[in-house]
Amino acid sequence: MSTNIDDIMKNSSMAVDSSASAQQAFMQKIYAWMVGGLLLTAATAWLTLNVEIIAETVFRTYWMLFLGELGLVFFLSARIEKMSVTTAQIMFAVYSALNGLTLGMIFFSYTLESISTVFLITAGTFGATSLYGYVTKRDLTSIGSFMFMGLIGIIIASVVNIWLQSSALYFAVSVIGVLVFVGLTAYDTQKFKSMYEVELQSPERAAKIAIIGALNLYLDFINMFLFILRLLGSRR
Repeated sequence: MSTNIDDIMKNSSMAVDSSASAQQAFMQKIYAWMVGGLLLTAATAWLTLNVEIIAETVFRTYWMLFLGELGLVFFLSARIEKMSVTTAQIMFAVYSALNGLTLGMIFFSYTLESISTVFLITAGTFGATSLYGYVTKRDLTSIGSFMFMGLIGIIIASVVNIWLQSSALYFAVSVIGVLVFVGLTAYDTQKFKSMYEVELQSPERAAKIAIIGALNLYLDFINMFLFILRLLGSRR
């Protein structure tokens, strides 16, 4: 009898270990794609800053590139179930590269030292927040919903401030923006962590969800970085 109980407990422990390993592997895929996207973005931003012909081209076509980025994000998010894994991966890479080009134009306004400092601050903040989202037992669904409403408010306030040109509103939006994307980072981490079970059902679907997870966390990082840069960045 005791042998049977020991076997059951052993099998149960092995199942838990296997499940945890699958979960970790799934999240590693998400982080790997996210980091890859950030590296590609950094490379194209560096080219924009240092190659005159690229900078001139981006300057002339900035709004076309910006609208192209938005179109890619919405298309990838809405149609990923219909496309192949390879197509999704290519689209994520293209988006990361395009974003680097447009960010390069923004970086012209800031010193390289402040950009580097803000990047390190963002990396530390993102890492700590994502770790919290990964390990916490608290359900962050309500926080995610609240942060999404905050994001809508930020967008509206930013559009209004195009005409108002209020420095106080600019500062407030920047501070709230940091807080919103800190919250979304924790929420998105927990959300995609909870989806690891799909890897046991379909490797192809898991690969697609890993791309969407990477895109979400990539966007959280980039937006957090930009809002912190607005607050702490030193202008040229």
